[in-house]
Amino acid sequence: MRVRRLGAIAAAVMATTTLVTACGGDDNAGGGNGGGGKVQLALVAYSTPQAAFEDIIKAFQKTPEGKNITFTQSFGASGDQSRAVANGLKADIVEFSLETDITRLVKAGIVAPDWNSGPTKGILTKSVVVIGTRKGNPKGIKTWDDLVKPGVEVITPNPFTSGGARWNLLAGYGAKSNKGADQAAGLAYLDALLKNVPVQDDSGRKSLQTFTGGKGDAILTYENEAIFAQQNNQEIDYTVPDSTLLIENPVAVTKNSAHPKEAAAFLKYLYSVEAQTIFAKNGYRPSIDGVTGFNWPTPPQLFTIQDLGGWDKITTDFFDSKTGKVAEIERKLGVATEK
Repeated sequence: MRVRRLGAIAAAVMATTTLVTACGGDDNAGGGNGGGGKVQLALVAYSTPQAAFEDIIKAFQKTPEGKNITFTQSFGASGDQSRAVANGLKADIVEFSLETDITRLVKAGIVAPDWNSGPTKGILTKSVVVIGTRKGNPKGIKTWDDLVKPGVEVITPNPFTSGGARWNLLAGYGAKSNKGADQAAGLAYLDALLKNVPVQDDSGRKSLQTFTGGKGDAILTYENEAIFAQQNNQEIDYTVPDSTLLIENPVAVTKNSAHPKEAAAFLKYLYSVEAQTIFAKNGYRPSIDGVTGFNWPTPPQLFTIQDLGGWDKITTDFFDSKTGKVAEIERKLGVATEK
């Protein structure tokens, strides 16, 4: 396993919930892009990539394709954001934690069915699930088994609002079930793990805020969130478990965008080496070749969502709010599963 020292989180950034901000001037927002008029695009995303997107948008606006484009930005729990777009929140580009949050919009007729037909299969960024601990790791928490010991408090969000929470739980499940081969063992592990979770926030970013605020002995989180903490001088440690899950975060443009040409240009830019390097500087593993200067450890037993059966099967079996196996565990603990 890999153990790394973290530094942490500026309070102003950590206070992020769902928010909307304007980026760049907006004199003629909504107008055509010809004749120097401004076009405004709406970006709706899950909670963690806000800092990366702010830098990426600034860089995009310096390109010929982006010079007349401004943005509104909304960040929040992945499932909540996806449901908001399905219910009418304006969006030209969406990036979520989970593929299923894009699929919801395909079913609603908002995103095209072929959104994932390109070379990256619609995946914009990657990461892995890691275990964060207090500085010096006073309780010696390094493995999945350590998280279920008596008296250990683990912070992870609610899997019925947060995509990050689903990645976290499935990482533990896969590690303890031999990639799903022993489902009973994996579910027994999740039952024990969730009993050690004192609070389940609605997003990964809020859970990180809870942990850096002093609650809990360990946190399950994205590797990029741990690196984000490091970059903001919070003194915590983190471990990349030997067996953990590859996180893949999808992106798409919407079919009902008023500015499809400009939305497509921004999507294309997101896959440029320049934009992917900015993501990498913010702790994300790139989804394209050509991004250099970073050393990403490869866990020896890294597995993928496909190894566990794919999102369709997992969502039905584990996260259906009424019949899912994780929903059953959560209800016994008094945690809300209906959103």
